[in-house]
Amino acid sequence: MSLRINAVVPDFDAETSQGAIRFHDWIGDNWAILFSHPKDFTPVCTTEFGAVARLNDEWKKRGTKVIGVSVDGVEDHKRWAGDIETYSGSAVGFPIIADEGLNVSKLFDMLPEDAYLPDGRTPADSATVRSVFIIGPDKKLKLSMTYPMSVGRNFAEILRALDALQATEKHGVATPADWTVGQDVIIPPSVSNDDARDKFGEFDAVLPYLRKTRLK
Repeated sequence: MSLRINAVVPDFDAETSQGAIRFHDWIGDNWAILFSHPKDFTPVCTTEFGAVARLNDEWKKRGTKVIGVSVDGVEDHKRWAGDIETYSGSAVGFPIIADEGLNVSKLFDMLPEDAYLPDGRTPADSATVRSVFIIGPDKKLKLSMTYPMSVGRNFAEILRALDALQATEKHGVATPADWTVGQDVIIPPSVSNDDARDKFGEFDAVLPYLRKTRLK
């Protein structure tokens, strides 16, 4: 069974490119993004890690720690970081988990239980490991995405989703399709009109069940 939204994510010990961690302790009181890749020294993965590295300041603004996971070892991760920096122009400032035994990949339901890595493995042997997990300070899963090996992720969308998650948790609202920071949000149907005015001030009742307002 896949991890469900609002489930506490698995805790685990792991070696990373920046030393040993205990996952929940590493998250601390922050938001966190765990993103996985089929293999080091592969083209799509290199572009994705570069995209995450370039967003380093944006993650920090949002109180969010990012951590990668790949099925290769620590030394490979460290060598690969040089390629990522060459490609992206940004240093890899976040840790990369060495998941050679597939422990993390299986804990997060990214691979079948009986999956293993054969000698001379290729990216195809871990093809389903291209997932994103956004985790709250409460260690609960807030959002997950899984992509096929051939499709690079849109990290601008992941950043947008993080903004939406943080806004909805902080203000008790919902966000419409394609929402970005500064645009109107949706008042949940469970909030009465009177309570909505007390909390948000004026709002636009587009439909009886669709009321929009601007966060102050």
